[in-house]
Amino acid sequence: MKVFGSSGVRGVANDDLLPRFVMQVTQAAGAELGVGRVALARDTRLTGPMFADAAASGLESVGCTVDRLGIAPTPALQAYCERESVPGVMITASHNPPEYNGIKLVGESGVELTQDRLERVEDRLDAGPELADWSEVGDSRSVETARETYREQLLAAVPRQRIADAELTVAIDPGHGAGALTSPDFFRELGCRVVTVNAQPDGRFPGRKPEPIADHLADLARLTRTSDADLGIAHDGDADRAIFIDETGTFIEGDAALAALAAAELGDDDVAVSAVNASQRLVDVVEDAGADLRLTPIGSTYLITAIRELQERGRRVPIAGEGNGGIIFPGYRIARDGAYTAARFCALVADRPASDIAADYDDYYNVRHDISYEGKEQRDAMLDAIEETAEESTADLDTTDGYRLDYGDAWVLARPSGTEPLVRVYAEARAESRARELADEMAAAIEDA
Repeated sequence: MKVFGSSGVRGVANDDLLPRFVMQVTQAAGAELGVGRVALARDTRLTGPMFADAAASGLESVGCTVDRLGIAPTPALQAYCERESVPGVMITASHNPPEYNGIKLVGESGVELTQDRLERVEDRLDAGPELADWSEVGDSRSVETARETYREQLLAAVPRQRIADAELTVAIDPGHGAGALTSPDFFRELGCRVVTVNAQPDGRFPGRKPEPIADHLADLARLTRTSDADLGIAHDGDADRAIFIDETGTFIEGDAALAALAAAELGDDDVAVSAVNASQRLVDVVEDAGADLRLTPIGSTYLITAIRELQERGRRVPIAGEGNGGIIFPGYRIARDGAYTAARFCALVADRPASDIAADYDDYYNVRHDISYEGKEQRDAMLDAIEETAEESTADLDTTDGYRLDYGDAWVLARPSGTEPLVRVYAEARAESRARELADEMAAAIEDA
């Protein structure tokens, strides 16, 4: 049974994701991981307590003791797992809408499980649970310090003095997610003046939707501009992403931020890892550095698997990520961490304004469309339309994940989402009109289907 998508298991709560299934997945995970202790955390979603209880029951039933961290960002759970050498379960749907929830599995090194380990969990799920004897079931204990120790670890890992000396003002929008309980305090401890919006944990996400895209960040843009902040920072629901607003209140494309951070990290013969929707901005930075670029299917699981494969072959991978704000610095941890990424971007802003940094990478324009479907029949018709469009095109074709058509001056990618009933269309070009034309043409073909 294939249950793990590009970023764990997700679905609409009490519709296609049920407590019973969460319990079954964690029973299989607990049996496969084969350990006595497992950490468990959740984001702020209303269904988080229900699913966390189901996950704890599943783990205890196969003999695991559960360290319950409560509400915490995914990177805080990962930091705890690494520190305590225990695997973890995160109840989150990341950037998905409030009605969704899901499961991410983390290994004892603090890194999400790779594809092969997830497949073994799926095999266990197919085989059915291996329940412990009644006298050997596990229990739960509450851990109250996970968020605090995560912040302490962050402070030790980032260029703290450089940021403090710059006396930055940062505007933070945690989007009512788990980052509301960590990021504002972290940046205050870094020596920044902090102003916030949507910083109250609330699983209804009343101020904005969890995904930190430009259309959802008008309040943050306004706050950044009116408070004379040097940088605006936005997270998704579990705070493993960071997206930025410059000091003028202008949205910084995630691909531009990734390119800027990569330019500061990459050297000759290094490797950067990104997904098949990688921007030409990153391609340019990699070429200028004399490094290599490894492309994967979209999703953190695929990035992590590629990083580990490259490291096992002796290659240095200083940075990996996608233009959605999910960036990995493997020298820190092979994990996406929104607060760490934001601090690293603050270190760049300490030297020059965010608008100047973004201007180095403003030669390209990006357009994205999300097209919803209902049921397998509509999905299949849409995918057939994408394939037909690709076959009729004269562009270079890449089928690593969906269909990417490269025209030399521009590209367009169409693929089904791994976490929602959507087909996503991405396009990039040096001219906005060209990017919009390619995206609109592909979207029209899909919608006609």
